[in-house]
Amino acid sequence: MASADNGSQTSSEYINHHLTNLKVGDGFWTLHLDTFLVSGFLGLIAFGFMLRVAQKATSGVPSGLQNFVEMVVSLVNDQVKDTFHGKSQLVTPLAITIFVWVFLMNAMDLIPVDFLSQGFHLVGVDYFKQVPTTDPNLTFALSLTVFALMIGLSIKHKGVGGLLKEALTVPFGKWLFPVNLIFRIIEDVAKPISLALRLFGNLYAGEMVFILIALFGVWQLPLALPWALFHILIITLQAFVFMMLTIVYMSMAVESH
Repeated sequence: MASADNGSQTSSEYINHHLTNLKVGDGFWTLHLDTFLVSGFLGLIAFGFMLRVAQKATSGVPSGLQNFVEMVVSLVNDQVKDTFHGKSQLVTPLAITIFVWVFLMNAMDLIPVDFLSQGFHLVGVDYFKQVPTTDPNLTFALSLTVFALMIGLSIKHKGVGGLLKEALTVPFGKWLFPVNLIFRIIEDVAKPISLALRLFGNLYAGEMVFILIALFGVWQLPLALPWALFHILIITLQAFVFMMLTIVYMSMAVESH
């Protein structure tokens, strides 16, 4: 097979190297340190920045940074108002957190694939995946958190009895409660699975394309630049879709069927 850019790896080895996480532990207790560190760092930077802007916000002439943050918050808040039909102080902050955080984690895909990995290699770290959302552990953690909040919000608005009644009687009435329950379980299980796999699949595929393009070495620029420009749309769209589905699920949790 063709050699990778450094001349010491085959194409297959190069691809596998860039798709391998920095890990500690074994089996179920394996921790992907790169996913944990990059996502945590991006979260601290993003929300620390937004907190700082909020502390310096003024009712007079706003700064450019304040305008930008207010635009993002207003965009998400409008989507919540149009989609969420209940009353909750949780949904808008949750939607803002998801959109900003997922977008930034997706945006790590735009950094050249060898840039961070080569830097970490110099300090003795052989494996480092820079895009947290290409790790299904993270996307499932996000989707399961959304699912838990959805169940909690449903119990808050309907009570445990109301939630059970809905699960047992919708859509075919109480006499077909076993069928209703099976349908409800399938519906609820599908939500976090589809939410996680959609984000993971799109970002993993995008990262794979960048890695394949990197195999062209010095000739990669004519291919990498158009794909990077197109990928900006993908990373934004996937963050928006994850946010919108979260809002929809929260709205479904408080509505009576």
